[in-house]
Amino acid sequence: MREEKITAERLATYSDAVFAVIVTIMVLELKAPDQPGFPALWPLWPTAISYAVSYLFIAIIWMNHDYLMRFVGPPTLGLIWINFVHLFMVSFLPFATAWIARTQLASSPVVFYAGLFVCIDLAYNVFEREVLTRADATRLPESTRRIARRRSLVVLASFTTAMLVALVAPRLGFGLISSP
Repeated sequence: MREEKITAERLATYSDAVFAVIVTIMVLELKAPDQPGFPALWPLWPTAISYAVSYLFIAIIWMNHDYLMRFVGPPTLGLIWINFVHLFMVSFLPFATAWIARTQLASSPVVFYAGLFVCIDLAYNVFEREVLTRADATRLPESTRRIARRRSLVVLASFTTAMLVALVAPRLGFGLISSP
């Protein structure tokens, strides 16, 4: 049996598949109302909003991941594991999205949701640092690396703030999650 090397392309393809499965699981949580009229949609507003925010977050994560994968040479074992940890954290989004929808943005679920965003972003920051450290300087100038790191830290700080705010004002905390 021939042993294949793990390439950046294979890592990106695997990650793309995981993101697609996560979005599929999230959409399967959407349940249509039993009544035929538009007023039957109104009680579903927490589901619609939480799904939209989670979907947008996954889209942003995927775009950032796709962008970084352009700079990955042969992936190290460490980078592969960091990627798995990042994807593992993202895989909890359907659960957290359903929980905040079912509880109509109650405090504990929103704190958990924001905390999950923090964990996902922490894993992404480690992934990003690993990729940017190893990236060819001619393809990715130092100024671009600095901007990426600063942006990542600002996003991490905003998610952490949202998590803390959600302890006392869950809808405001959710709003803060939705803003970056």
